[in-house]
Amino acid sequence: MQPLIVTLFELLYIILDLFKWVLLIGIVISWLIAFNVINTRNRFVYMVMDFFERVTEPVLRPIRNVMPNLGGIDISPIIALLGVWFLQSLIVRYGMMM
Repeated sequence: MQPLIVTLFELLYIILDLFKWVLLIGIVISWLIAFNVINTRNRFVYMVMDFFERVTEPVLRPIRNVMPNLGGIDISPIIALLGVWFLQSLIVRYGMMM
């Protein structure tokens, strides 16, 4: 039973790592759009932006609902990244004990 649990922890760690990269790429894309470096009227850019927004929004929306309004500054991705790093740290520490 122990190798199964370790494998599940490793799978969860990999999923969190992938989500971390999706979140970081989504942040960079949103900055590029905000500074008019890339154009959202381009169909490919719109599809990429829409994908990253659909993947990250279910995690970021509850954080945004709890956070106070900071006047146009959105720190919810930073809090989500901190949460992912915290969960990965827990998996590494307690996954090794199994």
